[in-house]
Amino acid sequence: MEAWRCVRKGYGHCVVGRGRYPMFSHHSRSLGRDWTTPWENLQRCCWNRHISSCMRWPGHYSQVPYPYFSSRHFSLNWRPPCWSESRTQFQYCNWRPDNLSQTSLIHLSSYVMNAEGDEPSSKRRKHQGMIKRNWEYMCSHDKEKTKILGDKNVDPKCEDSENKFDFSVMSYNILSQDLLEDNSHLYRHCRRPVLHWSFRFPNILKEIKHFDADVLCLQEVQEDHYGAEIRPSLESLGYHCEYKMRTGRKPDGCAICFKHSKFSLLSVNPVEFYRPDISLLDRDNVGLVLLLQPKIPCAASPAICVANTHLLYNPRRGDIKLTQLAMLLAEISSVAHQKDGSFCPIVMCGDFNSVPGSPLYSFIKEGKLNYEGLAIGKVSGQEQSSRGQRILSIPIWPPNLGISQNCVYEVQQVPKVEKTDSDLTQTQLKQTEVLVTAEKLSSNLQHRFSLSSVYSHFFPDTGVPEVTTCHSRSAITVDYIFYSAEKEDVAGHPGAEDALVGGLKLLARLSLLTEQDLWTVNGLPNENNSSDHLPLLAKFRLEL
Repeated sequence: MEAWRCVRKGYGHCVVGRGRYPMFSHHSRSLGRDWTTPWENLQRCCWNRHISSCMRWPGHYSQVPYPYFSSRHFSLNWRPPCWSESRTQFQYCNWRPDNLSQTSLIHLSSYVMNAEGDEPSSKRRKHQGMIKRNWEYMCSHDKEKTKILGDKNVDPKCEDSENKFDFSVMSYNILSQDLLEDNSHLYRHCRRPVLHWSFRFPNILKEIKHFDADVLCLQEVQEDHYGAEIRPSLESLGYHCEYKMRTGRKPDGCAICFKHSKFSLLSVNPVEFYRPDISLLDRDNVGLVLLLQPKIPCAASPAICVANTHLLYNPRRGDIKLTQLAMLLAEISSVAHQKDGSFCPIVMCGDFNSVPGSPLYSFIKEGKLNYEGLAIGKVSGQEQSSRGQRILSIPIWPPNLGISQNCVYEVQQVPKVEKTDSDLTQTQLKQTEVLVTAEKLSSNLQHRFSLSSVYSHFFPDTGVPEVTTCHSRSAITVDYIFYSAEKEDVAGHPGAEDALVGGLKLLARLSLLTEQDLWTVNGLPNENNSSDHLPLLAKFRLEL
Protein backbone atom coordinates (compact mmCIF):
# COMPACT_ATOMS: atom_id res chain seq x y z
CA MET A 1 0.00 0.00 0.00
CA GLU A 2 1.42 3.34 -0.96
CA ALA A 3 1.11 5.23 2.27
CA TRP A 4 3.31 8.29 2.68
CA ARG A 5 6.37 9.94 1.25
CA CYS A 6 9.83 9.25 2.56
CA VAL A 7 13.02 10.66 1.14
CA ARG A 8 16.06 9.04 -0.44
CA LYS A 9 19.07 7.62 1.34
CA GLY A 10 17.02 6.44 4.32
CA TYR A 11 15.91 9.81 5.66
CA GLY A 12 12.41 10.97 6.50
CA HIS A 13 11.10 14.47 5.99
CA CYS A 14 7.89 15.79 7.45
CA VAL A 15 5.33 17.01 4.98
CA VAL A 16 5.37 20.59 6.25
CA GLY A 17 9.16 20.66 6.13
CA ARG A 18 9.90 21.24 9.82
CA GLY A 19 12.79 18.90 10.16
CA ARG A 20 14.85 15.99 8.93
CA TYR A 21 15.48 12.85 10.95
CA PRO A 22 17.00 9.44 10.26
CA MET A 23 14.13 7.23 9.25
CA PHE A 24 15.60 3.76 9.49
CA SER A 25 18.28 2.44 11.76
CA HIS A 26 21.08 0.03 10.90
CA HIS A 27 18.68 -2.80 11.75
CA SER A 28 17.02 -2.31 8.37
CA ARG A 29 18.07 -5.16 6.13
CA SER A 30 17.93 -6.11 2.49
CA LEU A 31 15.63 -8.83 1.24
CA GLY A 32 16.49 -9.58 -2.37
CA ARG A 33 16.04 -6.31 -4.21
CA ASP A 34 13.72 -4.99 -1.47
CA TRP A 35 14.28 -3.81 2.08
CA THR A 36 12.52 -4.48 5.37
CA THR A 37 12.64 -2.75 8.70
CA PRO A 38 11.14 -3.79 12.07
CA TRP A 39 7.84 -2.10 12.92
CA GLU A 40 9.21 -0.63 16.15
CA ASN A 41 12.00 1.14 14.22
CA LEU A 42 9.46 2.83 12.04
CA GLN A 43 7.44 3.85 15.10
CA ARG A 44 10.36 5.76 16.59
CA CYS A 45 10.75 8.05 13.62
CA CYS A 46 7.24 8.74 12.33
CA TRP A 47 5.43 11.95 13.05
CA ASN A 48 2.05 12.07 14.75
CA ARG A 49 0.24 12.37 11.48
CA HIS A 50 -2.39 10.38 9.62
CA ILE A 51 -1.10 8.57 6.57
CA SER A 52 -4.07 9.63 4.55
CA SER A 53 -3.27 13.34 5.02
CA CYS A 54 0.26 13.14 3.64
CA MET A 55 0.98 14.72 0.29
CA ARG A 56 1.03 12.48 -2.77
CA TRP A 57 2.01 14.88 -5.52
CA PRO A 58 4.21 13.65 -8.35
CA GLY A 59 7.81 14.61 -7.94
CA HIS A 60 7.31 16.16 -4.46
CA TYR A 61 10.68 14.70 -3.64
CA SER A 62 12.72 14.29 -6.74
CA GLN A 63 14.03 10.75 -6.43
CA VAL A 64 11.82 9.06 -3.89
CA PRO A 65 9.08 6.47 -4.37
CA TYR A 66 6.43 5.52 -1.85
CA PRO A 67 7.11 2.83 0.74
CA TYR A 68 4.40 0.25 1.03
CA PHE A 69 3.19 -2.33 3.50
CA SER A 70 3.49 -5.97 2.57
CA SER A 71 0.24 -7.88 2.83
CA ARG A 72 2.29 -10.93 3.73
CA HIS A 73 2.92 -9.49 7.19
CA PHE A 74 -0.46 -8.10 8.19
CA SER A 75 -3.99 -7.39 7.08
CA LEU A 76 -4.63 -4.35 4.91
CA ASN A 77 -7.95 -3.69 6.68
CA TRP A 78 -6.68 -1.24 9.24
CA ARG A 79 -7.14 2.44 10.00
CA PRO A 80 -4.37 5.04 9.52
CA PRO A 81 -2.52 5.17 12.84
CA CYS A 82 -0.93 7.85 14.97
CA TRP A 83 2.20 6.13 16.30
CA SER A 84 3.21 6.45 19.92
CA GLU A 85 6.71 6.58 21.32
CA SER A 86 7.47 8.18 24.67
CA ARG A 87 11.18 8.69 23.99
CA THR A 88 10.64 11.33 21.31
CA GLN A 89 10.13 15.02 21.79
CA PHE A 90 6.78 14.94 20.03
CA GLN A 91 3.44 14.22 21.59
CA TYR A 92 1.73 11.14 20.21
CA CYS A 93 -1.49 9.37 20.89
CA ASN A 94 -1.22 5.82 22.27
CA TRP A 95 -3.17 4.03 19.54
CA ARG A 96 -1.66 0.80 18.15
CA PRO A 97 -3.02 -1.24 15.22
CA ASP A 98 -4.23 -4.63 16.36
CA ASN A 99 -2.84 -6.40 13.33
CA LEU A 100 0.74 -5.20 13.82
CA SER A 101 3.18 -6.73 16.27
CA GLN A 102 6.60 -5.55 17.39
CA THR A 103 8.12 -8.12 15.05
CA SER A 104 6.12 -7.11 11.98
CA LEU A 105 8.14 -5.87 9.06
CA ILE A 106 7.53 -2.92 6.80
CA HIS A 107 8.19 -3.89 3.19
CA LEU A 108 9.92 -1.16 1.21
CA SER A 109 10.84 -0.82 -2.43
CA SER A 110 14.55 -1.38 -2.95
CA TYR A 111 14.77 2.06 -4.48
CA VAL A 112 14.12 3.69 -1.08
CA MET A 113 17.37 2.41 0.40
CA ASN A 114 19.49 2.83 -2.71
CA ALA A 115 22.25 5.27 -1.87
CA GLU A 116 22.54 6.23 -5.52
CA GLY A 117 18.87 7.16 -5.92
CA ASP A 118 15.62 5.40 -6.53
CA GLU A 119 16.24 4.03 -10.01
CA PRO A 120 18.41 1.13 -11.19
CA SER A 121 21.86 2.13 -12.43
CA SER A 122 20.63 2.23 -16.04
CA LYS A 123 17.97 4.75 -15.07
CA ARG A 124 19.82 6.99 -12.63
CA ARG A 125 19.53 10.65 -13.36
CA LYS A 126 21.75 11.61 -16.24
CA HIS A 127 22.83 14.94 -17.59
CA GLN A 128 20.10 16.93 -19.27
CA GLY A 129 20.47 17.49 -22.99
CA MET A 130 18.61 17.70 -26.25
CA ILE A 131 17.37 14.54 -27.95
CA LYS A 132 18.81 14.33 -31.45
CA ARG A 133 16.37 12.97 -34.02
CA ASN A 134 16.96 12.72 -37.76
CA TRP A 135 14.72 12.91 -40.79
CA GLU A 136 14.82 9.64 -42.69
CA TYR A 137 13.86 10.08 -46.34
CA MET A 138 12.22 7.10 -48.00
CA CYS A 139 11.81 8.29 -51.58
CA SER A 140 15.17 6.98 -52.81
CA HIS A 141 15.50 3.20 -53.26
CA ASP A 142 19.25 3.13 -53.46
CA LYS A 143 20.22 5.38 -50.57
CA GLU A 144 18.38 6.54 -47.50
CA LYS A 145 18.46 10.31 -47.10
CA THR A 146 18.83 11.57 -43.55
CA LYS A 147 18.82 15.13 -42.27
CA ILE A 148 19.20 16.55 -38.79
CA LEU A 149 16.00 17.80 -37.18
CA GLY A 150 15.31 21.40 -38.10
CA ASP A 151 17.13 21.33 -41.43
CA LYS A 152 14.84 23.23 -43.81
CA ASN A 153 16.57 21.97 -46.95
CA VAL A 154 14.34 19.80 -49.10
CA ASP A 155 15.40 16.61 -50.80
CA PRO A 156 15.17 17.49 -54.53
CA LYS A 157 13.52 14.13 -55.24
CA CYS A 158 10.71 15.04 -52.84
CA GLU A 159 9.75 18.42 -54.29
CA ASP A 160 6.15 19.33 -54.98
CA SER A 161 4.65 19.41 -58.46
CA GLU A 162 1.24 20.08 -59.98
CA ASN A 163 0.19 16.43 -59.94
CA LYS A 164 1.28 15.74 -56.37
CA PHE A 165 0.02 16.83 -52.95
CA ASP A 166 2.53 16.58 -50.09
CA PHE A 167 1.50 16.88 -46.45
CA SER A 168 2.85 15.98 -43.01
CA VAL A 169 1.15 14.29 -40.04
CA MET A 170 2.15 14.27 -36.36
CA SER A 171 0.80 11.84 -33.76
CA TYR A 172 1.54 12.86 -30.19
CA ASN A 173 0.32 11.67 -26.79
CA ILE A 174 0.94 14.86 -24.81
CA LEU A 175 0.28 13.31 -21.35
CA SER A 176 -2.77 14.66 -19.54
CA GLN A 177 -1.83 16.47 -16.34
CA ASP A 178 -4.55 14.70 -14.37
CA LEU A 179 -3.30 11.30 -15.52
CA LEU A 180 0.26 12.31 -14.66
CA GLU A 181 -0.75 13.15 -11.12
CA ASP A 182 -2.90 10.02 -10.76
CA ASN A 183 0.04 7.84 -11.88
CA SER A 184 2.89 9.64 -10.15
CA HIS A 185 4.73 6.35 -9.56
CA LEU A 186 5.63 6.35 -13.26
CA TYR A 187 7.59 9.59 -12.92
CA ARG A 188 9.81 9.01 -9.89
CA HIS A 189 12.86 9.72 -12.01
CA CYS A 190 11.70 13.25 -12.78
CA ARG A 191 12.40 16.44 -10.92
CA ARG A 192 9.24 18.09 -9.61
CA PRO A 193 9.42 21.30 -11.69
CA VAL A 194 9.39 19.46 -15.04
CA LEU A 195 6.07 17.84 -14.13
CA HIS A 196 4.12 21.08 -13.71
CA TRP A 197 1.75 21.90 -16.55
CA SER A 198 3.02 25.49 -16.51
CA PHE A 199 6.44 24.09 -17.45
CA ARG A 200 5.24 21.32 -19.75
CA PHE A 201 2.84 23.15 -22.04
CA PRO A 202 5.35 25.72 -23.39
CA ASN A 203 7.67 22.82 -24.24
CA ILE A 204 4.90 20.90 -26.02
CA LEU A 205 3.85 23.98 -27.97
CA LYS A 206 7.48 24.63 -28.88
CA GLU A 207 7.73 21.09 -30.33
CA ILE A 208 4.54 21.56 -32.34
CA LYS A 209 5.77 24.89 -33.73
CA HIS A 210 9.15 23.39 -34.59
CA PHE A 211 7.79 20.38 -36.47
CA ASP A 212 5.11 22.49 -38.16
CA ALA A 213 3.02 19.48 -39.26
CA ASP A 214 0.00 19.99 -41.50
CA VAL A 215 -2.13 17.58 -39.42
CA LEU A 216 -1.88 16.98 -35.67
CA CYS A 217 -3.38 13.91 -33.99
CA LEU A 218 -3.13 14.47 -30.24
CA GLN A 219 -4.04 12.07 -27.44
CA GLU A 220 -4.55 12.69 -23.70
CA VAL A 221 -5.68 16.24 -24.37
CA GLN A 222 -7.17 17.49 -21.10
CA GLU A 223 -10.45 19.34 -21.59
CA ASP A 224 -9.77 22.42 -19.44
CA HIS A 225 -6.28 22.84 -20.90
CA TYR A 226 -7.67 22.37 -24.41
CA GLY A 227 -10.21 25.14 -24.01
CA ALA A 228 -7.99 27.59 -22.16
CA GLU A 229 -4.57 27.09 -23.79
CA ILE A 230 -4.16 24.35 -26.40
CA ARG A 231 -6.90 25.30 -28.84
CA PRO A 232 -6.25 29.08 -28.76
CA SER A 233 -2.51 28.51 -29.20
CA LEU A 234 -2.98 26.15 -32.14
CA GLU A 235 -5.57 28.39 -33.79
CA SER A 236 -3.08 31.24 -33.62
CA LEU A 237 -0.70 29.00 -35.60
CA GLY A 238 -3.24 28.52 -38.37
CA TYR A 239 -4.86 25.25 -37.25
CA HIS A 240 -8.53 24.30 -37.20
CA CYS A 241 -9.18 22.06 -34.17
CA GLU A 242 -11.69 19.29 -33.51
CA TYR A 243 -11.91 17.55 -30.14
CA LYS A 244 -13.65 14.54 -28.60
CA MET A 245 -13.51 14.07 -24.83
CA ARG A 246 -13.73 10.71 -23.12
CA THR A 247 -17.19 9.76 -21.90
CA GLY A 248 -16.26 8.89 -18.29
CA ARG A 249 -14.78 10.77 -15.36
CA LYS A 250 -11.33 11.28 -16.84
CA PRO A 251 -11.37 14.70 -18.50
CA ASP A 252 -9.10 14.05 -21.46
CA GLY A 253 -9.64 13.05 -25.05
CA CYS A 254 -8.42 13.10 -28.64
CA ALA A 255 -7.94 16.09 -30.93
CA ILE A 256 -7.29 16.40 -34.65
CA CYS A 257 -6.00 19.76 -35.84
CA PHE A 258 -5.21 20.70 -39.43
CA LYS A 259 -3.91 23.77 -41.22
CA HIS A 260 -6.47 25.95 -42.99
CA SER A 261 -3.96 26.57 -45.74
CA LYS A 262 -3.75 22.85 -46.64
CA PHE A 263 -7.21 21.37 -46.05
CA SER A 264 -10.89 22.13 -45.81
CA LEU A 265 -13.17 20.16 -43.50
CA LEU A 266 -15.78 17.85 -45.06
CA SER A 267 -17.04 15.94 -42.01
CA VAL A 268 -16.40 15.31 -38.30
CA ASN A 269 -17.19 11.85 -36.92
CA PRO A 270 -16.60 11.16 -33.19
CA VAL A 271 -16.58 7.55 -31.99
CA GLU A 272 -17.56 6.57 -28.46
CA PHE A 273 -16.42 3.11 -27.38
CA TYR A 274 -18.64 3.07 -24.29
CA ARG A 275 -22.01 1.35 -24.77
CA PRO A 276 -24.29 1.22 -21.72
CA ASP A 277 -26.25 -1.71 -23.18
CA ILE A 278 -23.17 -3.88 -23.80
CA SER A 279 -21.32 -5.11 -20.70
CA LEU A 280 -18.09 -5.67 -22.64
CA LEU A 281 -17.89 -2.01 -23.64
CA ASP A 282 -17.78 -0.39 -20.21
CA ARG A 283 -14.68 1.76 -20.84
CA ASP A 284 -14.69 5.44 -21.76
CA ASN A 285 -12.10 5.54 -24.56
CA VAL A 286 -12.93 7.43 -27.74
CA GLY A 287 -11.86 8.00 -31.32
CA LEU A 288 -12.23 10.80 -33.85
CA VAL A 289 -12.45 10.54 -37.65
CA LEU A 290 -12.26 13.55 -40.01
CA LEU A 291 -12.70 13.73 -43.75
CA LEU A 292 -10.43 16.42 -45.20
CA GLN A 293 -10.28 17.91 -48.67
CA PRO A 294 -6.82 18.95 -49.87
CA LYS A 295 -6.70 22.51 -51.17
CA ILE A 296 -5.26 22.17 -54.66
CA PRO A 297 -6.39 24.94 -57.03
CA CYS A 298 -5.02 23.40 -60.23
CA ALA A 299 -6.13 19.78 -59.88
CA ALA A 300 -8.91 17.58 -58.57
CA SER A 301 -8.05 15.50 -55.53
CA PRO A 302 -9.70 12.77 -53.51
CA ALA A 303 -10.47 13.45 -49.89
CA ILE A 304 -8.21 12.13 -47.13
CA CYS A 305 -9.61 10.32 -44.07
CA VAL A 306 -7.70 11.03 -40.84
CA ALA A 307 -8.46 8.99 -37.71
CA ASN A 308 -7.14 9.37 -34.17
CA THR A 309 -7.70 7.20 -31.10
CA HIS A 310 -6.39 6.12 -27.71
CA LEU A 311 -7.32 2.51 -26.98
CA LEU A 312 -7.74 0.99 -23.54
CA TYR A 313 -4.48 0.44 -21.63
CA ASN A 314 -5.38 -2.64 -19.54
CA PRO A 315 -3.04 -5.40 -20.85
CA ARG A 316 -5.43 -8.15 -19.72
CA ARG A 317 -8.46 -6.90 -21.65
CA GLY A 318 -7.58 -7.71 -25.23
CA ASP A 319 -11.25 -8.39 -25.93
CA ILE A 320 -12.09 -4.75 -25.25
CA LYS A 321 -9.13 -3.49 -27.28
CA LEU A 322 -10.09 -5.53 -30.34
CA THR A 323 -13.71 -4.42 -30.09
CA GLN A 324 -12.71 -0.76 -29.77
CA LEU A 325 -10.46 -1.14 -32.81
CA ALA A 326 -13.29 -2.80 -34.78
CA MET A 327 -15.59 0.12 -33.93
CA LEU A 328 -13.00 2.61 -35.14
CA LEU A 329 -12.41 0.67 -38.37
CA ALA A 330 -16.17 0.50 -39.00
CA GLU A 331 -16.41 4.28 -38.71
CA ILE A 332 -13.40 4.76 -40.98
CA SER A 333 -15.00 2.42 -43.53
CA SER A 334 -18.19 4.47 -43.45
CA VAL A 335 -16.39 7.83 -43.76
CA ALA A 336 -13.75 6.83 -46.34
CA HIS A 337 -16.06 4.85 -48.62
CA GLN A 338 -16.36 6.25 -52.16
CA LYS A 339 -19.08 5.83 -54.75
CA ASP A 340 -17.07 3.36 -56.83
CA GLY A 341 -16.71 1.03 -53.83
CA SER A 342 -13.09 1.96 -53.09
CA PHE A 343 -11.74 3.96 -50.16
CA CYS A 344 -10.10 7.35 -50.17
CA PRO A 345 -6.57 7.53 -48.67
CA ILE A 346 -6.52 6.85 -44.93
CA VAL A 347 -4.15 7.93 -42.15
CA MET A 348 -4.84 6.30 -38.78
CA CYS A 349 -2.90 7.59 -35.76
CA GLY A 350 -2.95 7.07 -32.04
CA ASP A 351 -1.84 5.33 -28.90
CA PHE A 352 -3.00 1.75 -29.49
CA ASN A 353 -1.52 0.35 -26.25
CA SER A 354 -0.19 -2.62 -28.20
CA VAL A 355 3.35 -3.57 -29.15
CA PRO A 356 4.74 -4.37 -32.62
CA GLY A 357 4.11 -7.97 -33.67
CA SER A 358 1.17 -8.43 -31.31
CA PRO A 359 -2.06 -9.93 -32.68
CA LEU A 360 -3.77 -6.52 -32.58
CA TYR A 361 -0.89 -4.88 -34.46
CA SER A 362 -0.77 -7.72 -37.00
CA PHE A 363 -4.51 -7.42 -37.56
CA ILE A 364 -4.14 -3.74 -38.47
CA LYS A 365 -1.32 -4.39 -40.93
CA GLU A 366 -2.43 -7.70 -42.44
CA GLY A 367 -6.16 -7.08 -42.50
CA LYS A 368 -7.04 -10.43 -40.92
CA LEU A 369 -6.86 -12.24 -37.59
CA ASN A 370 -7.92 -15.71 -36.52
CA TYR A 371 -8.29 -15.34 -32.77
CA GLU A 372 -9.45 -18.89 -32.00
CA GLY A 373 -7.67 -20.08 -28.84
CA LEU A 374 -6.00 -16.69 -28.28
CA ALA A 375 -5.54 -15.76 -24.62
CA ILE A 376 -7.18 -12.48 -23.72
CA GLY A 377 -3.94 -11.04 -22.33
CA LYS A 378 -1.92 -11.87 -25.44
CA VAL A 379 -3.85 -9.59 -27.80
CA SER A 380 -1.77 -6.47 -27.20
CA GLY A 381 1.55 -8.20 -26.47
CA GLN A 382 1.98 -6.34 -23.17
CA GLU A 383 1.50 -9.46 -21.02
CA GLN A 384 4.37 -11.94 -21.04
CA SER A 385 2.48 -14.82 -19.43
CA SER A 386 -0.99 -16.11 -20.27
CA ARG A 387 -1.35 -18.22 -17.12
CA GLY A 388 -4.79 -17.94 -15.60
CA GLN A 389 -6.16 -15.97 -18.52
CA ARG A 390 -9.34 -16.90 -20.29
CA ILE A 391 -9.54 -17.45 -24.03
CA LEU A 392 -11.27 -14.93 -26.28
CA SER A 393 -14.92 -15.82 -26.80
CA ILE A 394 -16.34 -16.43 -30.28
CA PRO A 395 -17.58 -13.95 -31.29
CA ILE A 396 -15.80 -11.32 -29.22
CA TRP A 397 -18.60 -8.77 -29.23
CA PRO A 398 -22.38 -9.36 -29.20
CA PRO A 399 -24.56 -8.99 -32.34
CA ASN A 400 -26.38 -5.92 -31.00
CA LEU A 401 -23.17 -3.88 -31.43
CA GLY A 402 -24.11 -3.76 -35.11
CA ILE A 403 -20.58 -4.40 -36.43
CA SER A 404 -19.72 -7.46 -38.52
CA GLN A 405 -16.60 -9.61 -38.35
CA ASN A 406 -15.40 -7.57 -41.36
CA CYS A 407 -15.35 -4.46 -39.17
CA VAL A 408 -18.12 -2.64 -41.03
CA TYR A 409 -21.55 -1.52 -39.89
CA GLU A 410 -24.13 -4.23 -40.49
CA VAL A 411 -27.16 -3.46 -42.63
CA GLN A 412 -30.27 -5.29 -41.51
CA GLN A 413 -31.73 -7.20 -44.45
CA VAL A 414 -35.20 -8.68 -44.23
CA PRO A 415 -35.63 -11.73 -46.51
CA LYS A 416 -38.30 -11.29 -49.19
CA VAL A 417 -40.93 -14.02 -48.75
CA GLU A 418 -44.47 -14.65 -49.93
CA LYS A 419 -46.95 -14.21 -47.12
CA THR A 420 -49.31 -16.75 -48.66
CA ASP A 421 -46.85 -19.62 -48.45
CA SER A 422 -46.21 -20.37 -44.79
CA ASP A 423 -43.93 -23.36 -45.52
CA LEU A 424 -41.63 -21.28 -47.74
CA THR A 425 -41.54 -18.59 -45.12
CA GLN A 426 -40.36 -20.96 -42.46
CA THR A 427 -37.72 -22.48 -44.74
CA GLN A 428 -36.28 -19.12 -45.70
CA LEU A 429 -36.23 -17.96 -42.10
CA LYS A 430 -34.34 -21.10 -41.09
CA GLN A 431 -31.80 -20.58 -43.86
CA THR A 432 -31.29 -16.99 -42.77
CA GLU A 433 -30.87 -18.14 -39.17
CA VAL A 434 -28.21 -20.66 -40.18
CA LEU A 435 -26.22 -18.02 -42.08
CA VAL A 436 -26.34 -15.58 -39.15
CA THR A 437 -25.28 -18.30 -36.71
CA ALA A 438 -22.36 -19.29 -38.95
CA GLU A 439 -21.07 -15.72 -39.03
CA LYS A 440 -21.46 -15.34 -35.27
CA LEU A 441 -19.33 -18.40 -34.70
CA SER A 442 -16.55 -17.26 -37.00
CA SER A 443 -13.21 -16.53 -35.27
CA ASN A 444 -11.86 -14.59 -38.26
CA LEU A 445 -11.69 -10.82 -38.16
CA GLN A 446 -11.06 -8.87 -41.35
CA HIS A 447 -10.87 -5.34 -42.69
CA ARG A 448 -10.53 -4.11 -46.27
CA PHE A 449 -7.85 -1.45 -45.82
CA SER A 450 -4.28 -1.89 -46.94
CA LEU A 451 -2.47 -0.28 -44.01
CA SER A 452 1.27 0.13 -43.52
CA SER A 453 3.18 1.42 -40.52
CA VAL A 454 5.33 4.50 -40.97
CA TYR A 455 7.95 3.05 -38.63
CA SER A 456 9.99 -0.15 -38.76
CA HIS A 457 10.02 -0.62 -34.94
CA PHE A 458 13.58 -1.99 -34.97
CA PHE A 459 16.85 -0.42 -36.02
CA PRO A 460 17.99 -2.37 -39.09
CA ASP A 461 21.71 -2.33 -38.22
CA THR A 462 21.40 -3.54 -34.62
CA GLY A 463 17.92 -5.02 -34.24
CA VAL A 464 17.43 -2.87 -31.13
CA PRO A 465 13.76 -1.90 -30.63
CA GLU A 466 12.56 1.63 -31.23
CA VAL A 467 10.52 3.11 -28.38
CA THR A 468 7.76 5.71 -28.39
CA THR A 469 7.17 5.94 -24.63
CA CYS A 470 9.60 5.79 -21.71
CA HIS A 471 8.99 6.21 -17.99
CA SER A 472 9.95 4.54 -14.70
CA ARG A 473 8.13 1.29 -15.48
CA SER A 474 8.70 0.62 -19.18
CA ALA A 475 10.09 1.75 -22.51
CA ILE A 476 8.20 0.32 -25.49
CA THR A 477 6.37 1.20 -28.72
CA VAL A 478 2.62 1.75 -28.41
CA ASP A 479 2.12 4.78 -30.71
CA TYR A 480 1.70 4.44 -34.46
CA ILE A 481 0.93 6.19 -37.71
CA PHE A 482 -0.71 3.80 -40.16
CA TYR A 483 -1.49 4.83 -43.73
CA SER A 484 -3.25 3.24 -46.70
CA ALA A 485 -0.86 2.12 -49.43
CA GLU A 486 -0.19 -0.67 -51.82
CA LYS A 487 2.64 -2.53 -50.11
CA GLU A 488 5.97 -2.88 -51.82
CA ASP A 489 8.80 -3.83 -49.52
CA VAL A 490 11.92 -1.75 -49.91
CA ALA A 491 15.09 -3.84 -49.99
CA GLY A 492 17.36 -3.02 -47.11
CA HIS A 493 14.69 -1.19 -45.15
CA PRO A 494 12.51 -3.70 -43.28
CA GLY A 495 9.11 -2.30 -42.41
CA ALA A 496 9.35 0.68 -44.76
CA GLU A 497 6.90 0.55 -47.61
CA ASP A 498 6.33 2.77 -50.67
CA ALA A 499 2.96 3.17 -52.31
CA LEU A 500 2.25 2.41 -55.91
CA VAL A 501 0.38 4.97 -58.04
CA GLY A 502 -3.01 5.77 -56.53
CA GLY A 503 -2.09 5.49 -52.85
CA LEU A 504 -0.20 7.46 -50.25
CA LYS A 505 3.55 7.39 -50.57
CA LEU A 506 5.71 7.74 -47.48
CA LEU A 507 8.34 10.39 -48.21
CA ALA A 508 10.02 10.76 -44.83
CA ARG A 509 9.72 10.00 -41.15
CA LEU A 510 11.25 11.49 -38.02
CA SER A 511 13.53 8.87 -36.50
CA LEU A 512 12.73 7.23 -33.18
CA LEU A 513 15.17 6.36 -30.39
CA THR A 514 16.22 3.44 -28.21
CA GLU A 515 15.55 3.12 -24.50
CA GLN A 516 19.25 3.69 -23.84
CA ASP A 517 19.15 6.91 -25.86
CA LEU A 518 16.27 8.24 -23.78
CA TRP A 519 17.83 7.43 -20.43
CA THR A 520 20.88 9.51 -21.35
CA VAL A 521 18.53 12.48 -20.94
CA ASN A 522 16.78 11.02 -17.88
CA GLY A 523 13.94 9.33 -19.74
CA LEU A 524 10.60 11.04 -20.33
CA PRO A 525 9.41 13.60 -19.39
CA ASN A 526 12.53 15.72 -19.01
CA GLU A 527 13.60 19.36 -19.22
CA ASN A 528 13.17 19.52 -23.01
CA ASN A 529 10.58 16.81 -23.75
CA SER A 530 7.48 17.28 -21.65
CA SER A 531 5.48 14.12 -22.32
CA ASP A 532 6.24 10.49 -21.55
CA HIS A 533 5.70 9.81 -25.27
CA LEU A 534 7.71 10.92 -28.27
CA PRO A 535 5.93 12.71 -31.11
CA LEU A 536 5.73 10.67 -34.32
CA LEU A 537 6.01 12.57 -37.59
CA ALA A 538 5.66 11.51 -41.23
CA LYS A 539 5.59 13.21 -44.63
CA PHE A 540 3.28 11.78 -47.30
CA ARG A 541 2.61 12.32 -50.97
CA LEU A 542 -0.75 11.90 -52.63
CA GLU A 543 -0.48 11.15 -56.34
CA LEU A 544 -3.19 13.04 -58.24
